[in-house]
Amino acid sequence: MSEFETYTAPPPAPQEESSREERQWALFGHLSALTGLFTGGVGNIVGPLVIWLVKKDSMPFASDQAKEALNFNITLLIVCVILFLITLVTFGIGVIVTAPLGLLVFIAWLVLTIIAAVKANDGIAYRYPFALRLVK
Repeated sequence: MSEFETYTAPPPAPQEESSREERQWALFGHLSALTGLFTGGVGNIVGPLVIWLVKKDSMPFASDQAKEALNFNITLLIVCVILFLITLVTFGIGVIVTAPLGLLVFIAWLVLTIIAAVKANDGIAYRYPFALRLVK
């Protein structure tokens, strides 16, 4: 398996039907990123990280989905830092470009997080598009 394939690998095949409780924890793994709206962005990373760390040994589906949410939110954090740095380097003039891009990133984050939560609640392993698989 090449290095590219490890970063874009499809979700693992389901071993067995996940339990209702495991699907619920997978749902929480995705929705916990929404706590970032109330914590100044800290909850975007901390929420999925906590669920992944708590459930990684006992619930494989919930662990996989929380890890996927964590990777997606780390990727978006990197994108937001880059947009902020572009704004700083251009002494604020770049905000003409970075503000609309930031709004698009926010809307995409919100929509994709909700889609992922619904899929996880249905027992379907969801993979975010364009997410770097940094946490393995």
